[in-house]
Amino acid sequence: MPKLKNLITDVSGVLVGHAGDLKLGSGSTAIVFEQPAIASADMRGGGTGTREANLLDPAATVERVDAFAISGGSVFGLEAGGGVASWLAEQGRGFKIRDACVPIVAGAVLFDLLNGGDKNWGRYPPYRELGYAAAKAAAADFALGSVGAGTGATTENLQSGIGSASARTEEGAVVGAIVAVNAVGRVTIGEGRQFWAAPLEQRSEFGGLGWPMKFTAEAHVPHLKGRVRENTTLAVIATEATLTKPQAKRLAVMASAGLARAIYPVFSPLDGDIVFAASTGKHELGDAVHGLAELGALAANTLARAVARAVFEAKTLPFAGALPCWKDRFGR
Repeated sequence: MPKLKNLITDVSGVLVGHAGDLKLGSGSTAIVFEQPAIASADMRGGGTGTREANLLDPAATVERVDAFAISGGSVFGLEAGGGVASWLAEQGRGFKIRDACVPIVAGAVLFDLLNGGDKNWGRYPPYRELGYAAAKAAAADFALGSVGAGTGATTENLQSGIGSASARTEEGAVVGAIVAVNAVGRVTIGEGRQFWAAPLEQRSEFGGLGWPMKFTAEAHVPHLKGRVRENTTLAVIATEATLTKPQAKRLAVMASAGLARAIYPVFSPLDGDIVFAASTGKHELGDAVHGLAELGALAANTLARAVARAVFEAKTLPFAGALPCWKDRFGR
């Protein structure tokens, strides 16, 4: 079996591209499927901004998506999905309706409008073009940290960004995660440098620090940004395992546990957390029930690791008053 790069693109048929602007302090990310993928989603946050979320319901007619678009920009960032759709249309990709071809692009946005970047874009926000550029740049290799949809993302105490990770089931099916972490809470424990996701870490992917020797009362204080509607963690889980749409929904539900293992607190009324799940259908599950249970558990672990990597790989933004990144605050 090929060695994993610890990216969602280890899942065959998945490509990722970023487009961002440091002056803007924002950006967009496209997760593009080489072939339409079965997809669903699990929405846990109290204030999610989405595109085409209804079609991901298992009862909806369209079963497959061509891409996901995740973006900064709050409501303005929803236009990134239009840019991704435009690029797909140029490639002849989409749902066929007689002679028409309709690209299916689901997605969601996070709030980064008050991070110090120049948001005076005039009549038309730049996210449609950013979405187009992200889709055009989609490839097997991509950057982590303060890029794409994670350019302006933060946690309560640190600059954040894009994280990704992957793993393989006992049967050989690959599962991967990508996440833009803009959480109301913290990914690190209390005032320390360790990550909540530490027990799940592989090969020192976010510092190899483990958990603290002792958990103090302060570590369990729920630190919050304290601002409504300014926080969202956007995640995509992809797998080679062949799933139905209801099974993809169950995978998204199980994978959401990974956010709870990596962010504290999480799923609050201040967040818009959502997990999309997609199947490229390259690997049949040996046992539909037990196989899906294993896959979901591994997806949750993988997502938790990706969350920690998003903060570990971030860089401090060049704005007055910007939050420090993990490496600037705690060293390498």
